[in-house]
Amino acid sequence: MFDILGKLGQMKSKMEEVKNRLDAVSVTGESGGGEVKVTVNGNRKVLSVRIEPHLLFPEKREEVEDLVEIAMNRALDEATRVSEAEMKAVGKDLLPGFPL
Repeated sequence: MFDILGKLGQMKSKMEEVKNRLDAVSVTGESGGGEVKVTVNGNRKVLSVRIEPHLLFPEKREEVEDLVEIAMNRALDEATRVSEAEMKAVGKDLLPGFPL
């Protein structure tokens, strides 16, 4: 029983380490052939949005909105993939033999 509690404490500590590492990871989603780029960290926090200047006209509003949405979702999907891989690695280290 105490071994399980010890493992849970270790897991909590490792999860915090992973969260800190994911803060340092950045991934970018692009759309429109790179005309819109959104960068997020591994914890899914938006770090930057880059829009090419020629898109910043009122008549392009809908196109820009669509491109930002696509780029944002691509960046968040990649951040989720990175985060899940990190968490899985922590789980394997702390719970060997346990299917993850």
